[in-house]
Amino acid sequence: MSGREFLDTNVLIYADDARDPRKRTDARELIRRLLRERRGVLSLQVLQEFFAAATRKLGMRSEDARRRVVQYTRFDVVTLGPADLVAAIDLHRLHHLSIWDALVVRAALMGACVTLHTEDMQSGYVIEKLAFRNPFASAMGERS
Repeated sequence: MSGREFLDTNVLIYADDARDPRKRTDARELIRRLLRERRGVLSLQVLQEFFAAATRKLGMRSEDARRRVVQYTRFDVVTLGPADLVAAIDLHRLHHLSIWDALVVRAALMGACVTLHTEDMQSGYVIEKLAFRNPFASAMGERS
């Protein structure tokens, strides 16, 4: 794969989730690869969602979740503005995405990404030049 790749919150969560060792391994390998290749992109929203979910759902101590957020800022982090919110609302309306998913898609587009790694949206779906890919599809016996 070439081009920039966006990581959705669920990928970051699985990297620290001991309940599913296969997804944890897959998430960690993807994160390491994108850091090494310097092609990974996140958004401020993804980092916020990660902190909230890691502390609430995974029971991670806030100090540890903070440390992980700092590590993830090694990726290119996209911050959206008011015009991006309006564009995300249009994505929500046109593609029937939740507003939160539409904001992720908008951030990936603004980050010039060609791939969005997510478990939450339909793998294979394309918006503009952004293809959705479920990085855990092989772990679940699905095609990616």
